[in-house]
Amino acid sequence: MQKSITGFSKLSKRKKLQWLVENFFRDPEGVMKELMSYWHIDEEKQSLLDRFSENTISNFYLPYGVAPNFKINGKLYCIPMVIEESSVVAAAANAAKYWQNRGGFHAEVLSTEKVGQIHFIWGGDIQLLRTKFEDLKKKMLSKAESLTANMISRGGGITGIELVDLSAKSSDTYQLRINFKTADSMGANFINSVLELFSKVLVEFVSCDPYFGPERHNLDVLMAILSNYTPECIVRAWVECPVEQLGTVESFDALKLAKRFEKAIHIAKIDPYRATTHNKGIFNGIDAVVLATANDFRAIEANGHAYAAKDGQYKSLSECRVENGIFKFWLEIPLAIGTVGGLTSLHPMAKHSLELLGHPTAEELMMIIACMGLAQNFAAVRSLVTTGIQKGHMKMHLYNVLASLNASECEIEQTVSHFKHTIVSYSAVRDFIGDLRESPLK
Repeated sequence: MQKSITGFSKLSKRKKLQWLVENFFRDPEGVMKELMSYWHIDEEKQSLLDRFSENTISNFYLPYGVAPNFKINGKLYCIPMVIEESSVVAAAANAAKYWQNRGGFHAEVLSTEKVGQIHFIWGGDIQLLRTKFEDLKKKMLSKAESLTANMISRGGGITGIELVDLSAKSSDTYQLRINFKTADSMGANFINSVLELFSKVLVEFVSCDPYFGPERHNLDVLMAILSNYTPECIVRAWVECPVEQLGTVESFDALKLAKRFEKAIHIAKIDPYRATTHNKGIFNGIDAVVLATANDFRAIEANGHAYAAKDGQYKSLSECRVENGIFKFWLEIPLAIGTVGGLTSLHPMAKHSLELLGHPTAEELMMIIACMGLAQNFAAVRSLVTTGIQKGHMKMHLYNVLASLNASECEIEQTVSHFKHTIVSYSAVRDFIGDLRESPLK
C-alpha cells in the first residue's frame, strides 16, 4: 500500500528520492543509484533543470536528433528534433532530401494574433455596457500602458477588444475577448497579466458609474486567462512540382502515386477516424521541433486539433491537389510559439536549438515547424499509399527490439543483414537471436 507524506516538497532532492525508493520499490538501493545516474554532471545545470518543475528527483532523457537538408524559402536548415521514435526523424530527413531537388519547402505566416478572455457574470442590461464600451476600452488601455509599453516597442501590443454575449447559451454570461501581438515571445505571462489588470478595471468601471443602475455592483469576473486556440495566428507551408517529377515507387508511376496521395488526403478530410491518425503524424514532426526549442507542445497540440474541427467536423490539417499536371501539397495550422522568454531562453539545449536554426524570429520558427509537420505528413502518406507504413517503421524499430534483447554488436550486424528482406516482428527477431546464441558460429 502506498504511504502518504506531509511536507514532501520541503525535503531536499536526495531526501525526496530516498523516501520514494524506500516506500515504492523492491530494490531501493539499485533504483536510487539508477535515478541519480541521470542527474546532470554539472551541478549548476542540474540546479537550473530542477527549477523548471516541482518535486524533481531526476531527469528523463529523450533523444535529441537532427534532420538536415531542409530547404525552406530557399534557405537550408538542419532542424533539431526531440522524439523517441526513430522512424520520425528518418522520415523527416528523407522528405527533406526528396524535396530539396524539387524546389524545396515554401512557407508564409498569414497572421500572428493571440487571444485572451475575461469571462464575467452580470445580471444587468448588456446594452448599457455596449453604450459605454468605447469609454471602457480607453480606460483599460490607459491603465495598461506600463504593462504594454515594452511589448509595443517590439512591435506587439493589444490589437482589439470585443464584447461577446454568451447569455443565450449560459445565463448572465459575457466575455471580453482581447487580441494581442506578442512579437518574438509566446506571450502567455504578458497576456495573463494584462487580462487580470483589465478585470479590475472592468469591475471598477461598472461599479463606480451610476449609469449602470442597481445591478452595477453585481458584476462578477469569473476568470481571466489566455486562450490556447489562436485561429488568427496561422502559418501556411507547401510543396509543389510537376507530377512527373514525383518519380516512381515500387510499381507506382508518378501519376498513379499523385492520384493515390490525393485520394488519401481526401479521405482524411471526410473521415475523423483517419483524420486523427493523419494529424497525429503531422504532430510527430511538429512536437519534436517544439520540444527541441522548449516551446509548449501541449498548447500547440490543443490549438491544432481545435483548428482541425473548426468547421464542425474533425478533419485533416493538410490538403492536396493534382491539377494541370502539378502536384501541390500544403498545410495551414495555428502555431503560437516564441523564441525569447520562458524556457526558450533558459534551457541550455533550447538555446543550442535556436542557434542551430540561425536564431530565428518567432515567425521564422513558425514556418520551420510547419514545414517539418508537412514533411512528416508527406513521408507517412507516401509510404501508406505505396509500400505500406510497417515496412519502414519496423526496420527502424528493429534496433529497439535488439536493444531490449541485449544484442551484441556482432548479433546486431547479423540480424540487420538477415531482416533486410524479411518481415520484422519481435518474436521473429527474438527467435533469430536465440538461434545465433545457440550456434555462435552460424
